[in-house]
Amino acid sequence: MARSSSKRYSFEPDYAVPPGETLQETIDSLGMTQRDLAARTGLTPKTINEIIQGKAPITHDTAILLERVTGVPARLWNNLEAIFREQRAKIADEERLRQDVAWLEKMPYRELMRRGVIPKIKEKALILKNVLEFFGMASKDQWEENWLSPQVAYRRSKKFETAPEAVATWLRLGEVQARELATGPFDPTRFIDALKRIRSLTAASPEVFQSEMVGRCAAAGVAVVLIPEMKKCPVSGLTRWLTKDKAMIQLSLRYKTNDQFWFSFFHEAGHILKDGKKEVFIHDGEEDDDRETNANRFAADFLIPPSERKHLGALKTEDEVVRFAKRVGIAPGIVVGRMQKEGLLQWGSPFNKLKERFEWKQREDGEA
Repeated sequence: MARSSSKRYSFEPDYAVPPGETLQETIDSLGMTQRDLAARTGLTPKTINEIIQGKAPITHDTAILLERVTGVPARLWNNLEAIFREQRAKIADEERLRQDVAWLEKMPYRELMRRGVIPKIKEKALILKNVLEFFGMASKDQWEENWLSPQVAYRRSKKFETAPEAVATWLRLGEVQARELATGPFDPTRFIDALKRIRSLTAASPEVFQSEMVGRCAAAGVAVVLIPEMKKCPVSGLTRWLTKDKAMIQLSLRYKTNDQFWFSFFHEAGHILKDGKKEVFIHDGEEDDDRETNANRFAADFLIPPSERKHLGALKTEDEVVRFAKRVGIAPGIVVGRMQKEGLLQWGSPFNKLKERFEWKQREDGEA
């Protein structure tokens, strides 16, 4: 998700050259005074003087008059004026950014640099500019209005309250990646079929299941994105709808074991199938409403059907757990995690070795 290499990573010159300077040079070369130019164009000497000083703009009508008198095409005067006004606006914007750099320290911008999302630069105002562009926001005020206002759906998570900048950054990383992922229109029947196939891959390695999981869900209208966890963002998953026909599931490796990873995935899938398209759900371990409880139940029952759950208490050895997992078609680690969740095994049980740890293959050096 690194930015294009063609992107400029430095501010342009902190000055703007008014087109009036070129106009003065032009009439000087023609042996004309400002009063001569005023008389020939029908403009007042005051107007000509203000144009030359950059105080008055060269309008399209004025550009046509200047073309007739000086022989310089009107489009050149128009272009010089547009460049001048744009540069002045950029200088003013840069000054506003410099006034807001203190806010930047709240943002995990070093982590964005480490992940290659924004360039590794030192100029704080330019870093702020890149962070705002990453979020698609014009200023810090717009960022706060769109991410921190009470009505923002993300704020239903208590974790968002404690570290909003970190959580918002992790969420945005997923949103950007999900929007770039091509998907078909959402089809619940096709999505359920995809989930059944993905369930059968829970015992496979990430090299095997990841591409198929993403591909099958995309065909059903669900963008699945895996975004490495971030400091101060204790979130394992997210569900939201990007459009009425495109949902997204965003996962981290917060717990790094396969039982937690797969439970999070099917938990988010439950939200997509059972809850409204206007809702946003952050899976942060809280079970503060019926929708979270229902999503947990969907994940638990999809992975280990209720008809098989009754056999969990009879599993006393690792071999029995492995045989049970093979029979029901899931990874043994998921069985261990479920038994621990239901109090049938201690959390420190030797059976933990049946769980597989997932690690991000490509991790860059640097601080978050």
